[in-house]
Amino acid sequence: MKAIVITQPGGPEVLQLTDRPKPVIANDEVLIKVMAAGINRPDVFQRKGNYPPPADAPADIPGLEVAGTIAEVGEAVTRWKPGDKVCALVTGGGYAEYCNASADQCLPIPANLSFPEAASLPETFFTVWSNVFDRGNLQPGQSLLVHGGSSGIGVTAIQMAKALGSSVYVTAGSDEKCSFCEQLGADKAINYKTTDFKDAIKSLTNGTGVNVILDMIGGNYMPGNIDSLAGEGRLVMINAMNGREVQLDLGKVMAKRLIITGSMLRSRETAFKAAIAQNLEQKIWPLLTSGKIRPIVYKTFDAGEAAVAHKLMESSTHTGKIVLTFVQ
Repeated sequence: MKAIVITQPGGPEVLQLTDRPKPVIANDEVLIKVMAAGINRPDVFQRKGNYPPPADAPADIPGLEVAGTIAEVGEAVTRWKPGDKVCALVTGGGYAEYCNASADQCLPIPANLSFPEAASLPETFFTVWSNVFDRGNLQPGQSLLVHGGSSGIGVTAIQMAKALGSSVYVTAGSDEKCSFCEQLGADKAINYKTTDFKDAIKSLTNGTGVNVILDMIGGNYMPGNIDSLAGEGRLVMINAMNGREVQLDLGKVMAKRLIITGSMLRSRETAFKAAIAQNLEQKIWPLLTSGKIRPIVYKTFDAGEAAVAHKLMESSTHTGKIVLTFVQ
């Protein structure tokens, strides 16, 4: 098969299209003939040598989400059969013509979605569900602040939270991105380059603050996050792009009875991810089928243009997801 390989740690140019053997599947896995693969920030970190994959994933083939048709099924797999159209969350190896996936981490592709649209779903939808609704316990009628509202995570969180009855505020880096987020459903988008988000949230919530914050920035955002949370608020960290070391006023944490938590999804066990898949299929997939929630694909690239796609990802000029496609 053809695969996009990290030839050595470095810039986008180290991604090269080359030949690799097809994966051999375990009894509880399926082999997917990949039509499209989503690109995510962890792929960039892995390419740079800063995010080693788990032991069960290829060390040099990135890719955490795919969409395609099932080519083979393991002996213990009962739900899926060859020819089924699925998207899947995988631990790595998605930038290839074939990828193995746990059968329990596959989801059916809604009939109204294309392969590139389906490939844009798993990583962000699993992440948002796990962190906003399970870990952050966002409830209907409560409020959510998402940093990076125009990112893949952001556009997913906006749509899911709004569809399930919450108010959503986001930060983004330009007026254009802010407008995009509001058109997608955000109640208010804050341009963090021109406005202090802490002050904006205080004004928007009449001084109360928000119930949940989903943050992928870290670093100097921590004080503003703490000030922006309501009593009993939950701050959920999923990345630390501005740094892992932060200033934290523990007095405010105690006075407001805050919960500060976070998670990394890639290394979690299959059973944990399978439970997320079940929740998504029951509660979110019908909203994809009805069109109430929709994939936001900014641009697709042929697999051989993976380096160009990574350059776009690192530029942060996109809104939504970037996807690779494989010609079969």
